Parts: sequence; C-alpha cells; structure tokens
Amino acid sequence: MKTTEHLVISALGEDRPGIVNDLTQLILDCACNVVDSRMTVLGGEFALMLLVSGAAADIERLEQALPALAGTLSLTLISKKTRPRPPQPDRIPYRVHAVALDHPGIVHQLAQFFSSRHINIESLETDSYAAAHTGAPMFALTMLVNVPGETRIAALREEFLGFCDELNIDVTMEPLHQGV
Repeated sequence: MKTTEHLVISALGEDRPGIVNDLTQLILDCACNVVDSRMTVLGGEFALMLLVSGAAADIERLEQALPALAGTLSLTLISKKTRPRPPQPDRIPYRVHAVALDHPGIVHQLAQFFSSRHINIESLETDSYAAAHTGAPMFALTMLVNVPGETRIAALREEFLGFCDELNIDVTMEPLHQGV
C-alpha cells in the first residue's frame, strides 16, 4: 500500500494568464492531486496556496520540478511537506462577517478578540471598496473560526457584538453549516 503524502505550495508572482494552468499541469504530470486551494490577485500580484496529495515518490518528483517551473513563470515559490489535519470534534465552526468604514487596525482588533479567547481563525478574507452613493472607503471581512466546544456561545456572541459595537463595526456571527 502506498502512503499518501501532502505538500503545501505557496506561489507569488506578477499576475498574468496561464499561471494556474502551468502549475496544475505540473501537478498532474507528477501524478499528484490538488486537495485544497486559495488563489487571488492582490494589487498586480497573483498569490496562490495549494495543498497537494500524492504517493511519496510523486510528491518528491513534484518538489524536484517546482524550482524550474518557478524560474520559467518568474514566481516566488515555497513548498513544505505537511500532514492532514486531525479532526477537531470538540470545535464548533462559525462564520463571522464584518463591515465598517475602512481604517487601520480592524483585522488586528478582531484577531486579538478571538486569539485572547483561544479561538482559532481558520480562514480570513478581506476587501476594501467604495460605498454606494457616498464613495466612503469601506472594509469587509469574512472569517471562519473554530470555537472550543466548552465555550458558552450566547455569552461569546454577546461579548463579541458589544466589542464590535464599540468599534463601530457591523458584524454577524453564525454557525457554519456543512455545505455552506
């Protein structure tokens, strides 16, 4: 029986068509599979993170081929072997949405709130945009957090909503349903 290994690949480079095609072609050529991914354009740069799985020899072959592809595509590329994350049955996933007038420190303030309560942020995505009609600079955030099972959710929600109200941040915090 072949052991499945996992590799995290992070790539950053000037945005242009074909980066995803070329990188995923190499992954396919090495008989590996993309298990999870995040890709976005930030400014003029393309940023990508992939979790790839495959047999040990195939992952090794992929690791060996990545530097040449990075040079060809002018990407900064980092890879690291990892293992699957163990299940966390004692955690309750929640989705947090926040909107506010844009100002420095919003991400830090929200991250600090959860960190100080030992609540892990699983993913975080932000966006800045101009408000309709007024053009005011706005900030939006969506994050997934894993709340420890022993946490009193009603108390946490009340404390979080009060915290955000003092900062003039409009938020919702809802349980994450599978498939959503």
